[in-house]
Amino acid sequence: MLNDKNILITGGTGSFGKKATATILKRCKPRRLIIFSRDELKQFEMAQQFPMETYGCIRYFIGDVRDKERLYRAFQGIDYVIHAAALKQVPAAEYNPFEAVKTNILGAQNIIDTAIDQKVKKVIALSTDKAANPINLYGATKLCSDKLFIAGNSYVGRDQTTFSVVRYGNVAGSRGSAIPFFLKHKEKGYLPITDPRMTRFWITLEQGVDFVLWCLEHMVGGELFVPKIPSMSIMDLAATIAPECETRIIGIRPGEKIHELMIPRDEARRTLEYDNHYVIQPEFKFWSRRSSENHGRPVPEDFEYNSDNNPWRLTIAEMKEIIKDL
Repeated sequence: MLNDKNILITGGTGSFGKKATATILKRCKPRRLIIFSRDELKQFEMAQQFPMETYGCIRYFIGDVRDKERLYRAFQGIDYVIHAAALKQVPAAEYNPFEAVKTNILGAQNIIDTAIDQKVKKVIALSTDKAANPINLYGATKLCSDKLFIAGNSYVGRDQTTFSVVRYGNVAGSRGSAIPFFLKHKEKGYLPITDPRMTRFWITLEQGVDFVLWCLEHMVGGELFVPKIPSMSIMDLAATIAPECETRIIGIRPGEKIHELMIPRDEARRTLEYDNHYVIQPEFKFWSRRSSENHGRPVPEDFEYNSDNNPWRLTIAEMKEIIKDL
């Protein structure tokens, strides 16, 4: 689908953006692949890995999703947008709340408006488990962003732009996740544990990119995709990374949950189950027109997809394989 097409990745110099770039360049032959981000140093470093001399389709655009004029210029002639830009550090968002609002909410609306005006075919936005029943500001801004993207389908009018969202849990090895934190901390001889009951969903960066690209290809607009991925307890993760270390309970940090939630019970009535993923359907009329060939299975009314009741559990051996490949 991406051959001879123009693709733009916002937040393209982040962990996801770099992996998506590598995957697209390996599998496809796009006409243009634009890396859109605000950090010129990260763009310089990424250009060493993916030089324009070697990859003739790649372009590096400095810009911020807060800047609508720059988005208008960057989106010119673009077919597909993967929106990965966000302020995602929970403590930073709590301390600088409106900065998170400007990037995660106002930036989302800028992308929606610009994509419609520039006749982009498809936009897929990355979300987070923290957007489901949020208890911190980052999750609240991403919930708002999700709703903006889904609602964008209802006011496109006669234009053909479609919007969908992908929501998944912790990415193994990404910046700020527990795995690199534990790997670094085990040198001190102990691991700090916030709560021994804690569980988390886990997905590898490669799996996340593959799922987003699959969703981009199959989306009709309006879906909120949730992959079926395994869970693991924080104590099993600690035993995987440093079985020789003692653990010290330090208490839950502000804005943190004991268990992650990706599909709240209140959204079960709109959730369809497939073999490898779920789809949370919107409540707008456009969805019934677009999804006439939908073969998903409705989930029970009391269904809730969280990391504690998830039947798919990662074993210590499986997590060791994941960490080995990081």
